[in-house]
Amino acid sequence: MLELLLSVLILVGAGFTLIGSLGLLRLRDFYSRLHAPTKATTLGVGSLLIASAVFFSHQDDGVSLHEVLVTLFLFITAPVSAHLMAKAALHLRLQSLARPPNEDLLNGAGCDRDDNEAARE
Repeated sequence: MLELLLSVLILVGAGFTLIGSLGLLRLRDFYSRLHAPTKATTLGVGSLLIASAVFFSHQDDGVSLHEVLVTLFLFITAPVSAHLMAKAALHLRLQSLARPPNEDLLNGAGCDRDDNEAARE
């Protein structure tokens, strides 16, 4: 049962890490590229570290807290660093390749067809 749990954690971790890496490679602009490694790769490395903690806790006599501390550090620093990079990009006025949302969405109008027809009348 432990081997099955470890296998699932490793496969999930490897999958998230792969998706985050492909997102970093394939996405077009800085803001999109910033999203991929901070979300998917953080979950992937977190799953791998949890699998390592479970394995070494089971193999040794005590609880292995090294991986838990690294995971905690990763989950705290990744969002903060992504936020700081996004703020720096905004400060440098780095342009995004994504289209801005339409004015109706910015003004709080709903996306339902009935709401848009009522706003026009």
